[in-house]
Amino acid sequence: MPVKVPDTLPARGVLEAENVFLMEEHRALQQDIRPLRIAILNLMPTKIATETQLLRLLGNSPLQVEVTLLHMASHEAKNTPAEHLLEHYVSFADVRGQAFDGLIVTGAPVETLPFEAVDYWPELAELLDWARTNVFSSFFICWGAQAALHHYYGIPKHPLAEKQFGVFPHRVNARREHLVQGFDDVFFAPHSRHTETRRADVLAEPRLMLLAESDEAGVYLVQSTDRRQVFVTGHSEYDPGTLQGEYARDLGKGLPIGIPRNYFPDDDPTREPLVRWRSHANLLFSNWLNYAVYQEVPFQADVLPAEGGRA
Repeated sequence: MPVKVPDTLPARGVLEAENVFLMEEHRALQQDIRPLRIAILNLMPTKIATETQLLRLLGNSPLQVEVTLLHMASHEAKNTPAEHLLEHYVSFADVRGQAFDGLIVTGAPVETLPFEAVDYWPELAELLDWARTNVFSSFFICWGAQAALHHYYGIPKHPLAEKQFGVFPHRVNARREHLVQGFDDVFFAPHSRHTETRRADVLAEPRLMLLAESDEAGVYLVQSTDRRQVFVTGHSEYDPGTLQGEYARDLGKGLPIGIPRNYFPDDDPTREPLVRWRSHANLLFSNWLNYAVYQEVPFQADVLPAEGGRA
């Protein structure tokens, strides 16, 4: 089944060209199916690119998904046209009284700042508290994962000596968990961050499980013991050329940046990147939609179990 998205969303043309199954709003209304209601809080400056990346992965599932795009009203987006936000996004205040089957919170380029120094932190903290009771399963990415781990569990982020940048091999620690069902013994995922979540901090919190990690990139996939929160420190959603674009951007700004590791063949940035994370990304998102959301959520989205419980 497809993702239901507005007919005017820029991602539609890109994904239709890739043969990703999308559905027009008028056709979705004719089907006697309750779609999964997924809210995406998009904190990335490149909002249109991030929308496309996430919708591509949400569309690779037999489940019908209805997406609501959210932005922080307390932050002025400088890299996305105001018309796009007005037409396709709503604020947290607009959905505060609603319930969602799932929530995705993206990364953001603010990781070197203390959490409380981020201009929209009070609004984000309020949204995270709201998600405890109004969202069945939450999926946090990169800085979004660090922010949620800090807010919910007091886990700090730590600065790295140099940027964790590239595509890294990972291993599964908890093979019987549904979220990692079908993962290869070694799987790859991109990382692009200046800070880290440390293994010891995760293992010291009894309400969390460390599901997958990397010898090079560290903690990757963490899940709450009630299985309603997922934290991913990397960027499995990235397009083939995203790291390439970030590398060129930082070089152009004169920033200290190394060639992204395990990305260009023979570490030669003049060659096309080698993509080794597509299958993992699709499996991670489809497992989340199926096992953490669809299989567990009550039929009525507005009847959610109390925090810490399961349907």
